[in-house]
Amino acid sequence: MVGNGDLRPHAVVTGGAGFLGSHLCDALLASGHRVTCVDNFETGHSANLRHLIDEKAFTLLRRDLNDDLDGELPGPVDVVFHLAAPAAPSDYLLDPVATMRSTSTGTLNALDLARARSARFVLASTSEVYGPAGDAPSREDRVGQVDPVDGYGAYYESRRFAEALTTAYRTTYTMRTAIGRIFNTYGPRMRLDDGGVVSRFIRQALAGTPLTVPGPGTQIRSLCYVDDAVAGLLALAEGGYPGPVNIGSPEAVPVYTIAQEVAEIAGPAAEIVFVEPPAVDSRARRPDITLAGQLLDWQPRTSVHDGLAATLAWFRRSRVRRA
Repeated sequence: MVGNGDLRPHAVVTGGAGFLGSHLCDALLASGHRVTCVDNFETGHSANLRHLIDEKAFTLLRRDLNDDLDGELPGPVDVVFHLAAPAAPSDYLLDPVATMRSTSTGTLNALDLARARSARFVLASTSEVYGPAGDAPSREDRVGQVDPVDGYGAYYESRRFAEALTTAYRTTYTMRTAIGRIFNTYGPRMRLDDGGVVSRFIRQALAGTPLTVPGPGTQIRSLCYVDDAVAGLLALAEGGYPGPVNIGSPEAVPVYTIAQEVAEIAGPAAEIVFVEPPAVDSRARRPDITLAGQLLDWQPRTSVHDGLAATLAWFRRSRVRRA
């Protein structure tokens, strides 16, 4: 439990029971912060925080971000990391209205909390704001092309609105805000039903079934290990640049190569089979991280092999077989 007399810097992490948020809580505690995690557990999981329950510098606040937060948090707040938002298609397509409400009102309430406490505010946005992937890596100065009325429009537009709202608070109230655009991230505690190729291969390896590669497996993916993504968010919080800044891996990795890495790590019994590709296979975005390197001195440091090995080892230790 976080005490009011504790002089350590206080970080609030919304969505802290999620995959990325729980790792951010770990890193903040390791760096000497007090941490308050705010989550309603609609998409987050209590198991992601089980190891922190007895940590004296950690407080779990089960609240919906559609409600005001300021009165729930006594004492000063130094930084608010806003990660609360449905991120998997299985979540945000289920109820598009709820997605837009939580992402818009939730961001508003998180910003109001940071404003009331004169805290730094860091928005974890998404590469989805760029729209369909092109041939070149996505740069921060690229204007996104998003269709607000397609099936995914509620998610895309709500995240774009969150960026616009964060920018409006910065310019109107002279707040210290920052925006990080997170690209595809993987690692321990990731959801195995997020629709990505890594989660599918990990799930299949755990079940002892063949790893299914669609088509020839030449499709490109960008994979950033979760520890590297967290380091990027921390560097963004510590700096003064408002963003947006891309946080992800610029390395282009073919899907078949990912399957080969997982199969090698899983053991000699692992098998790879090729299956019919989907009718529409969306191209993966890759970030240009020149800005992150120049302004934050940040770049991913974990190789795909090492990251996949750590991920599979964690799931095996945890005996997780499903999402």
